[in-house]
Parts: sequence; C-alpha cells; structure tokens
Amino acid sequence: MRIPTRVIGGVVAVSLFTQLSACGTLFYPDRRGQIDGRIDPTVAVLNAVGLLFYVIPGLIAFGIDFATGAIYLPDNTYSMAPEKLQEAIGADGKVDQARLKAIIESEIGRSLPLDDPRLLQQNGVEQLAAYGLRTAA
Repeated sequence: MRIPTRVIGGVVAVSLFTQLSACGTLFYPDRRGQIDGRIDPTVAVLNAVGLLFYVIPGLIAFGIDFATGAIYLPDNTYSMAPEKLQEAIGADGKVDQARLKAIIESEIGRSLPLDDPRLLQQNGVEQLAAYGLRTAA
C-alpha cells in the first residue's frame, strides 16, 4: 500500500507549522533576554501541544523558550531616555557597571541584576551609535 506523496507532504507541512507556531521566540521576539518572571500560559500550552504530538520537537521548543526567556511574561514596560545612560560611560569609553545600576535604580525604581551570569552583554560602538550616544574615548 503506497501513501501518496501529497499526503506525506501535507503531514510534514502541518507538523512543521505546529512546531513553528508553538515557539514563543517566534511569537514574542521582544521578550528574548528576560531572565525570570511568570510563565506565559499561552506559550506553555502551545509548547505542551508540541510535546504531546512530537516529543523531541516539543522538548526543543520548551528548551529554546526557556533559554531565550520568551516563555516569561513581561512584568512592566520601562523606558528611559538614552541621554541619561551617557553618564554611565567613563572617560575611557567603558561602561561603569555601578554607575549604570545606580542610574537605572533611580529612573525606574527597580534594581537589575547586572552581575547575573545569564545576562547577555554586547560591547560595541555600533550599539551606542544606534541610540545616538558617543564614547568619550
């Protein structure tokens, strides 16, 4: 008994679509980089559906969402002017972590774990230039 290639292709397409739609990293790319928080039930249920039907891809979806932080709900939205962060850049062009932490605490009233090993840091002039900031060096 031969199964037509269209049926096999349809099954593969549906399975790929369900796995791609179950990944919170694709739904909420703005949540990437979060360290902790409450778990988003929508993303968890979609990942669990993937886990129910396809064990390995479901585990991968859960792993990716936890690793990137996309599975966590955002607490609140905070923003501050990039000019305020200019004060944290020293004369040598390096970011003073203690001063940065103090600025963030005074502006948003929340202490951030800047020494957390899971924190992703990018050093570069391009990142500062994107916010209109210049290094002193």
